[in-house]
Amino acid sequence: MSRTTIDPDEVAKFEAMAEEWWDPEGKFKPLHMLNPCRLDYITAQIAAQYGRDLGSEAPFEGLRLLDIGCGGGLLAEPMARLGATVVGADAAERNIPVARTHAEWSGLEIDYRHTTAEAMAAAGERFDVVLNMEVVEHVADPLDYLTACHDLLKPGGLHICSTLNRNPKSFMMGIVGAEWVMRWLPKGTHDWKKFITPDELYDLLRRAGMTPVDRTGMVFNPLGWSWSLSKRDLSVNYVTASVRPEEPA
Repeated sequence: MSRTTIDPDEVAKFEAMAEEWWDPEGKFKPLHMLNPCRLDYITAQIAAQYGRDLGSEAPFEGLRLLDIGCGGGLLAEPMARLGATVVGADAAERNIPVARTHAEWSGLEIDYRHTTAEAMAAAGERFDVVLNMEVVEHVADPLDYLTACHDLLKPGGLHICSTLNRNPKSFMMGIVGAEWVMRWLPKGTHDWKKFITPDELYDLLRRAGMTPVDRTGMVFNPLGWSWSLSKRDLSVNYVTASVRPEEPA
C-alpha cells in the first residue's frame, strides 16, 4: 500500500453519516447552508485563473478537476454542470455509492473513486484544479497531505483549500455552537486542536511547493441565517487559493 495521511478515526466519523449527504436538514446541514458561499469563491477563482466567462454555457469545459474528500458530491455536481471533467475522491468508502447514485439521478457523469490523494499522486494523476474543502483539519499529517495535493496539480494549476481557524471564537462557533447547541453535527466531528490558522496554512502551502494567492473568510450571519465572503473576517471558516508554479523552460 502507498503511504497515506488518512486518519482512520476521522474516516469512520464520515462513514457513519454517509446516507445523509443529500438531506439539507440532516447531519450535513451546515455544508448545505455553506455551499453557495463556497461555490461563489471557487467559481470566481477558477474563472480568474483560466480566463473563463462564468456567463457562458459551460465555462469550465476542458478543465480537469479533482474534488478530494468529495463526500456525497455537493461540490462535484455543480462543477460538472459548469462543464469540468470531474473526479471525486474520498477515503470514506460508503460515501462513493451515495455520490454515484445521486449523480446518476442528476444525469451527470462524474468519476467517483474510493481512494486517497497520495495514491492518486503516486499513480501520476494530474489536474487543472484541486478542490480540498474542509478536509485538511481531518488528516493525520497536513504537510504530507498538501504535498500530495501539490503533486496532483499540473504546473500552473489551482488549489483551493478551506478549513477552520484555531482560536476561542472558532471553538465556540465550530464546536460548541455547531455540535453541542445546534446539533448540526455529531459531537466529536471536529477536533479543535487540529484547526489551522491562516498563517499556518499559508506556511504549509508554501512548504508543500505551492504559491498562496488569496485567503478569504466565510462568515455566518445568525440574523439572516446565511453565509457570505469576507476579506477581513477569517476568524472561523476561511478558504485559500494557491497555485503550483510553472516549471522553468
